[in-house]
Amino acid sequence: MNRREVIRNVALMLGGAFSASTVMAMDNWDKSTKPKMNGAMFSLTETQQKIVAEIAELIIPKTNTPGAKDVGVPAFIKMMLKDCYKEPEQQSFVEGLASMESVKFLSLNTDERKGVLKLLEQETKKNTGNVTPFWRLIKELTLLGYFTSEAGLKASFEYVQIPGKLELIKLKPNQKAYAY
Repeated sequence: MNRREVIRNVALMLGGAFSASTVMAMDNWDKSTKPKMNGAMFSLTETQQKIVAEIAELIIPKTNTPGAKDVGVPAFIKMMLKDCYKEPEQQSFVEGLASMESVKFLSLNTDERKGVLKLLEQETKKNTGNVTPFWRLIKELTLLGYFTSEAGLKASFEYVQIPGKLELIKLKPNQKAYAY
């Protein structure tokens, strides 16, 4: 079983924590043997890449654990969108970045940036369209990229190769969950 299969199975076990387009993208990536034409045309400008990095860092900031930028989430997002997503989601993502550029996201302070993202999340909840909206895409890909990176997993879980018997335990404050 490879990493993509594990992620897809975990997503299904979590009751569809990832959107259908994210699960389909992972499936398409698994099945594809050559890049799709729309993926070859997808690209982000330097400003758009900076916006993606700043939004990802706001979603998972650096604390005593690495942040989204530290583990390479912005590059992961770009790769996933280019290689795995179809043109409607790519277009939705680029349109979302264009709206971030129009509000001059990079020149805002941290509190203003958080306010813009909260407003964006509220608008996304109202969206009932067939295409996954920008906020949902970037949030899902940030979480997926972070928690499938080695540093993200190590920061969040304690790996126990031979765990012993399986029993319910109460975690102490700041204790990591176990990953087997």
